[in-house]
Amino acid sequence: MSNLHAWFLALRPKTLPASVAPILLGSALAFSEGYFNTTAFCLALICAFFLQLAVNFANDLFDAQKGVDTKKRLGPLRGLHLGLIQSDQLKKGLWLVLGIALVSGFLLAAMVSWWLLVFGLASLIVALVYSGGPYPLASYALGELLVLVFFGWLAVMGSYFIHTHNLTLESFVYATLVGLLSAAIMLVNNLRDCYTDATAGKKTLVVYLGERKSRALYRLLLLAAPLLHWSQNPRMDDWAWLPLLLIAPLLFLLFRRIGHLEGKELNRMLALTSLTLLIYSLSQSLLLLLVG
Repeated sequence: MSNLHAWFLALRPKTLPASVAPILLGSALAFSEGYFNTTAFCLALICAFFLQLAVNFANDLFDAQKGVDTKKRLGPLRGLHLGLIQSDQLKKGLWLVLGIALVSGFLLAAMVSWWLLVFGLASLIVALVYSGGPYPLASYALGELLVLVFFGWLAVMGSYFIHTHNLTLESFVYATLVGLLSAAIMLVNNLRDCYTDATAGKKTLVVYLGERKSRALYRLLLLAAPLLHWSQNPRMDDWAWLPLLLIAPLLFLLFRRIGHLEGKELNRMLALTSLTLLIYSLSQSLLLLLVG
């Protein structure tokens, strides 16, 4: 494995839709109501993307330091614990992506509202203390909740707000839908790593609930997506059924397979859950742009 490939793995490309999808959906919703600021959209996209990279880098760094990532790891290989990336290099990468996120967030706050800076700083802090510090949030079963808050509510409603300077119930429902699918990505990731996490003392939600209840929760998170979408479009007119039609095969496949897949097999589940989020967000965003 080359050093460049090791850095590519550190980006965790399968998780990146969780940062891009909510910005697209929130902005498309604003566009459908006659509001759109191109500069604000670009800054929000940059800020969210690099915050996601910061979370990924910090998770790799702190998990390796605490012995969570070992040779028994079932997830994708990580360059740090394989020795292909040094901890000092990853720290520099972490500070670089945090810096880009901070600058873009500051410019966005200066353009729209300084209140955004408060939420941006909260996001930066969570990115650092999620896996690190004396009380890492990931060890207190907070991962899925934090994903709902920051990659659902804050990202979708925040991206809607930067265009409209307003918040609506519709933006909250879409934010919840995206947040719950993002939480499903986190949940299946923690399900795969439950044994190594428990051994290292990392008490994720899966470690607390156990595998059976965690798999049931995953199914509930999947079911929430079509139910929330239907709540916004009960008559299913104006092509409103299209996003559900596109993700229905994936939802069916994921709903069935979560009951029996184990270990490394869950890597495929993680990728497909992320793909479900991306397909829904892209198709619903396109629908909002074309139909309103």
